[in-house]
Amino acid sequence: MRFQLLDIIPYRADPLTGRQVTPAERFAQTVEQAVRAEQLGFDAVAIGERHAGPFLSSAPTVLLGAIAARTSRIRLNSGVTVLPVLDPVRVAEDYATIDQLSHGRLELTIGKGNEVAQFPLFGYDIDDQWELLAEKYALLHRLWREEDVSWTGELTRPLAHVTTLPRPFAGPPRVWHGSATTLFSAALAARFGDPLFSANAIQPLENYGVLVDHYRSEYARHGHGPGRDYVAAGAGALFLADTSQDAVRQYGPVYDALVAATNVPGNNTPYRDIAHAVAEGPVLVGTAQQVIDKIGRFHERLGHSLQSISLPTTVPFAQQLEILERFATEVIPVLRRELPTTLWTDADPFGTRAEGSAAAAAPAIAR
Repeated sequence: MRFQLLDIIPYRADPLTGRQVTPAERFAQTVEQAVRAEQLGFDAVAIGERHAGPFLSSAPTVLLGAIAARTSRIRLNSGVTVLPVLDPVRVAEDYATIDQLSHGRLELTIGKGNEVAQFPLFGYDIDDQWELLAEKYALLHRLWREEDVSWTGELTRPLAHVTTLPRPFAGPPRVWHGSATTLFSAALAARFGDPLFSANAIQPLENYGVLVDHYRSEYARHGHGPGRDYVAAGAGALFLADTSQDAVRQYGPVYDALVAATNVPGNNTPYRDIAHAVAEGPVLVGTAQQVIDKIGRFHERLGHSLQSISLPTTVPFAQQLEILERFATEVIPVLRRELPTTLWTDADPFGTRAEGSAAAAAPAIAR
């Protein structure tokens, strides 16, 4: 199994103390977490994109560029690039620039996002979100693979003889398709023979299992060969402690307060409290062994090769880094050994895009 650190850069005060860092401090934390994740042996780091709500992730390409400049091995991903509200030409240009800066370490995750307010902000109708996603991805797919592209779409402007620059570093980057609630993104990924990224963050595991099952069925129906149908999965909150009681005692009040403040359509959870979420939901709260066991249960249902985790960003930053290190030293080695994968190896069609072989290897964990 491979591992990714995702930050969608929520910007909220600690619900218990009211403490809140400045935007500049929050951005610095995002970059420092990525640098530390590379040192600890994580395989990838991802930056989300939001244009509504209490988030600072409206310019993920800027942050990925900053991270590219501070790292040398770790893969760079988005989580997700809200393609329906973006210009595919600009997406092709911006992310190819990051790909060049990082010498081929870029991968992209696209989706519609789950903030409905983003669509009118950019002049789009929410009812067109799926058609926009499909049409804009079809264009982006061509722009990264072809030169002198001419295009006529129903929801996008026509193009004539366009070659976007820069070109990607070593061929088109891999594109994952994020899927949280509907079958559409899973089917779109399968149609293009791309991998699927299941959110696995709020709803019961079986809900995401249905999406993965649909993806695999559609992937086979489209006749794609084996080897490219990777699945990734996110998770709910991560909080590690010496005992499960300590984890719930320390993080439970924070979790419950955040849920009460953010339990709105699109982000609503069916879990009534932290104990319910730990027992039946996707949160990774407890001891290292409990987290290992829960990710193992995720894998039994989803068969995923990449596990994405997110830090509890309202707790003190030093504590976040301690949790990151505990995950890297106590959880990752066990799951790497027990759940091997070909993702980002020589057996992966995209595994050798990054310059040299260092990006595909799992480095020793820095102490």
